[in-house]
Amino acid sequence: MTEAVHALSREEAALLPSDDDVAFYREHGWFVTGKVFSDEEIDAFLEASRRYYDGERDRPLPVMPAKVAYWRPGEGNTARNNDYIHFESAAFRGLLTKPLIGAIAARLAGASEIRVFNTTLLYKPPEAEADPGEGFGRTVVPWHFDRHYWQTCTSDEMLTAFIPLHDCDETTGTITMVDGSHAWDEIDDGKDSTSRHFAKRDVSELEEMLAENAAANGVGVTKVPMRLKKGHISFHHCRTYHGSGPNRSAAPRRAISLHLQDGANAWRPHRLSDGSVLVYNNDELVRRDAAGDPDYADPDFCPVIWPADAGR
Repeated sequence: MTEAVHALSREEAALLPSDDDVAFYREHGWFVTGKVFSDEEIDAFLEASRRYYDGERDRPLPVMPAKVAYWRPGEGNTARNNDYIHFESAAFRGLLTKPLIGAIAARLAGASEIRVFNTTLLYKPPEAEADPGEGFGRTVVPWHFDRHYWQTCTSDEMLTAFIPLHDCDETTGTITMVDGSHAWDEIDDGKDSTSRHFAKRDVSELEEMLAENAAANGVGVTKVPMRLKKGHISFHHCRTYHGSGPNRSAAPRRAISLHLQDGANAWRPHRLSDGSVLVYNNDELVRRDAAGDPDYADPDFCPVIWPADAGR
């Protein structure tokens, strides 16, 4: 851990996962940090969120991918999901590329380099105030794991940081992990279902899929809600099943999902049952490499955040 500590302050280095923490992550598929963000940084996140929802963009996306999550005010008081905030907002980019986040992720993933893969600004209105609807129109996020949607990636060590912008628990609809599910062998139904985003699938179907996968692995389903204090964040492995319940508090649940890739990750073709090649949103945005394939090391969309001086 000496090399990582060298680029961080003493206070930041104390927040790095210990060997026991890394072993816990490897066994359970998730990890909760200490206070990574100061109160002032959380306030900056909230102010950046306000400006973003008011329409401020430092640089808008050059194209709008077909499957991008991109809430607009005309959609009403539903659950809001806005991808690529680190590209469109300089304030978000500065906060989300904090080297300490990359250093923690590198320790957990056993990687020497960590890059951004995508980011999503999340807003979950109180259940009683949410507009009626289905999918993202309600405040429940059904069980899924991120690797389902990252089948164009070569890495199995990608991970996600969940960053709430206030205290977060079951009342607010915090993220909940299915303990140890990252180690399960997966059932493949051969119908491309694992490539379809959970927002496009029925909640009961995903509940059944979770139960079937647990039964096939001879284990039960242990759900662990992440009870997080302001400034603390959780990490989960790309194969860890997770979801979130309704927001039963009186205020919106505000958070960010920061999807991270290890330095070894690269694009690969993933063919669907009809012979077509799966297209992830990044593939429509990032530059092309020498072979003409999407480059997941594009510094505009996938900046390096660890080592701390890389790409800066």
